[in-house]
Amino acid sequence: MAREDTDTETRTAPAPQRPAPTEQQPAASPAVRTWAMRLMPLAVVLAALNLRPAITSLGALLEEVRDGLGMSGSVAGLLTSVPPLCFALFGVMAPRLARRFGPPAVVCAGMAAIATGLVVRPFTGATPAFLLFSALALMGIAVSNVLMPVIVKRWFPDRVGTMTGLYSMALAVGTSAAAAVTVPLTRALGDDWRFGLLVWAALGVAAVLPWLLFVRERQEQGAPAHTTGAPAAKLSMVRSPTAWALAVFFGLQATGAYITMGWMAQIFRDAGVAAGTAGILLAVTMAMGIPLAFVIPRVATRLPRQGPVVVVLGTCGLIGYAGLYLWPVGGAWLWAVLLGISNCAFPLALTMIGMRARTGPGVASLSAFAQSTGYLISIPGPLLVGVLYQHSGGWGLPIALMAALMVPQIVAGILAGKNRVIEDEAAARA
Repeated sequence: MAREDTDTETRTAPAPQRPAPTEQQPAASPAVRTWAMRLMPLAVVLAALNLRPAITSLGALLEEVRDGLGMSGSVAGLLTSVPPLCFALFGVMAPRLARRFGPPAVVCAGMAAIATGLVVRPFTGATPAFLLFSALALMGIAVSNVLMPVIVKRWFPDRVGTMTGLYSMALAVGTSAAAAVTVPLTRALGDDWRFGLLVWAALGVAAVLPWLLFVRERQEQGAPAHTTGAPAAKLSMVRSPTAWALAVFFGLQATGAYITMGWMAQIFRDAGVAAGTAGILLAVTMAMGIPLAFVIPRVATRLPRQGPVVVVLGTCGLIGYAGLYLWPVGGAWLWAVLLGISNCAFPLALTMIGMRARTGPGVASLSAFAQSTGYLISIPGPLLVGVLYQHSGGWGLPIALMAALMVPQIVAGILAGKNRVIEDEAAARA
């Protein structure tokens, strides 16, 4: 397959400064590398499928969980806001763990944590234990979130766009599937919410198996661990304009995504759309990420700058929010499609993380900083929308806030999409 991000890398740094092959892919024997390269895409897809069902399956059964555990409304509200907080807190651990144990081992442990959390939490019988094992699953998701761009950069340096697209598409499939089929599955399993949540643990168990093989391959065949290297020790994300631009862009796109998932169906219902139709409209918005998550990274890696893609996605969001305000019922399907396109800023952000660092350790540090800081930025958004809606009695102010946040998202995305890497910024400061 043709190289997708070579032009960007070679414009950024002369050929003699390119990293040694051991920093981007394992230096194993040819036979080992052949089977590993064939299996890794499957491992990446299985990992991505596990990164959202723990959240969206719970959302689909939250009322049943509340009744079953005697959970108060305030605790249930806390439970829905925990995921981005856990992503921010636990994600920062990923680079250090990767340097010590290697990215495949950490992702494998992350899949095991997800599976364990999903197996145990439905049967704890008490709210504190349920929260604890939910946090265990979210910890596994957090470290895997951060390290998937590292895996892609290291194993597929010539196919960053393709593999990021495949990973993002699988993540979207897992998100949508868990939201759509958890309730029907629960009914088919005796209408017991515990089994409706338990069934998603099977994905985690399936994902552990291929990652176990990669951990063994690295240990037995002598493939090097994820090297720290001198450049990684000198990188300071808090002093990098590119890292901050990516963090803000990631945080604002996550804010828009959480607001959309949490409130868009209610906006349509309050405008007069039937409840069933409103749910289908939300499903359409989420489903837009399945094909576009594969296309957008491939397009982005072929461009020297990703600003044009950022502008197109942001413009779709602005038009979609304007439509929600001015003509919510008549143009409902169009607004759902446009907002679904706008939400595809997520795979674009992941792609830019892989493109804005030259080395594997650099990608790990940048991914941890951008995602952890970004998820912290995203936490207040959905809560603020609810407050504005409650105090204003309508959706005018919340929709205006959503549209207003799109402007700094576009600006940050243009800055993050410039043709530069964090290693060069660190060298310039030295």
